Amino acid sequence: MSSQNSFEGQVALVAGGTGGLGRDVSLAFAGAGASVVVTYQVREEFDALVAEATGAGKPAPSGVPVDVTNPDAVAAMVRQIVSTHGRLDILVNSVGGYAGGKNVWEEQMGTYQRMMSLNLLSGFVLARAVLPEMIRRNRGAIVNIASRAAYGHSAGAALYSASKAGALALFDSLADEVKPYAINVNSVVPSIMDTPANRRAMPSADFSTWPKTADIAQIILFLCSDEARLIHGAAVPVYGKT
Repeated sequence: MSSQNSFEGQVALVAGGTGGLGRDVSLAFAGAGASVVVTYQVREEFDALVAEATGAGKPAPSGVPVDVTNPDAVAAMVRQIVSTHGRLDILVNSVGGYAGGKNVWEEQMGTYQRMMSLNLLSGFVLARAVLPEMIRRNRGAIVNIASRAAYGHSAGAALYSASKAGALALFDSLADEVKPYAINVNSVVPSIMDTPANRRAMPSADFSTWPKTADIAQIILFLCSDEARLIHGAAVPVYGKT
């Protein structure tokens, strides 16, 4: 992996790359010279990402409308990326979702399944698909987006917290498993980020105190760079002083 300011020749897969944080991660990698592939669910969001990238003079990411909890679909996507580009260097998993506001005994099974699927299963499916190629080439970087809620004490958000805690454990264990290879695995741990969805959910909050997704994207770029090769198996807090 090369300098954090240059990912020329590298291929980055940004899962959920059109979302609140994922969009800025995609744009940051594109601006740093990487060939960026994003997964998305809403075509209009992907079109907006492409327009923003090209409007800023950055290469347009390519996109795959795929369910990242579907192992067969994700495996096919990874094969296509490697066939097209000849490599896959970076995985950033920014797929996720939030549900809260109820006590555990009031929650529905569907909410449990959705939280585990979006926040835990997605990371497992993606890592499982990309690692054989990274191991074959003995190089790579993986960053998963966790949450401060994973540390618990989140009344009314137990299912979300549990799913994010599971993701932290998954990628921490994965980091140990890939120690024989030149592959770095880390998590970043945000709290409330300044996204359109969070502004809509908390319209009376002081948005100026919320970490900006573009700033968090730069930390993710650093974790995927040569300069961060000594950072492995970490859960990096990115919630500032909030």
